[in-house]
Amino acid sequence: MNIIQDLADYLEQIAPLDLQESYDNSGLIIGNTNWIIKNVLVALDVTEAVIDEAIELGCNVIVSHHPLIFKGLKRISDQNHLDRGLIKAIKNDIAIYAIHTNLDNVLVHGVNEKIACRLGLSDIQILKPKSNTNLNIGSGLVGFLPNKLNVNEFLIHVKHSLNTNLIKYTKSFNGEIGKVALCGGSGSFLLQEAMFQNADAFISADFKYHDFFETNDQTIILDIGHFESEQHTIGLIFDLISKKFTNFASHCTKIITNPVQYF
Repeated sequence: MNIIQDLADYLEQIAPLDLQESYDNSGLIIGNTNWIIKNVLVALDVTEAVIDEAIELGCNVIVSHHPLIFKGLKRISDQNHLDRGLIKAIKNDIAIYAIHTNLDNVLVHGVNEKIACRLGLSDIQILKPKSNTNLNIGSGLVGFLPNKLNVNEFLIHVKHSLNTNLIKYTKSFNGEIGKVALCGGSGSFLLQEAMFQNADAFISADFKYHDFFETNDQTIILDIGHFESEQHTIGLIFDLISKKFTNFASHCTKIITNPVQYF
């Protein structure tokens, strides 16, 4: 039998909690480290529907990328989805563990490595390392396509590889795409670094309107959506857990938690 502490220790070997950003809330959100694990459900977000799914599957642990609680709480009622999720999880003895920006900030088994693998990038490295002493820790990633592509070919490649139906991109770009920078989730803060490193393209999400003017036709921005850029993290976490632990079943959520709809 495995307890939650075993799972936490393993995940924190891969993505130590001290690598999370200051605003983050990774780690055990709800539950007790001594609880015996029955089954685990992996999700990008924890919603009421995901908790219902966990109950149906007999899972008493949910491992999510995004923390259910980001900010301090002064009261818990049933007036919003966060409160209802907390109440439902606690009532049903479901532990919730988040592995967020600490998983973003590692190269090996990290969120961005998963994206790079799907795109077929090689010679990958951290785009903006945290320090000069450990180049495998930091924000974003940069690598190279096996063959250069024109813009249209590259857009098609990204859509198919990352399973996204909508891409916002900068239309003014001359030349082919070979060197690619990327960051799962909200990565606009890395645009200048991507340009400084002469990336032909920068894939991320949550760019503001004026960000698209900043490239000076040097780098093409691809905003593929926050959920779309991180959806493959579910499979990443599932693979890590299922290959390590055989005393319980691991499941990938079938709930699409993306709050953004397209018409």
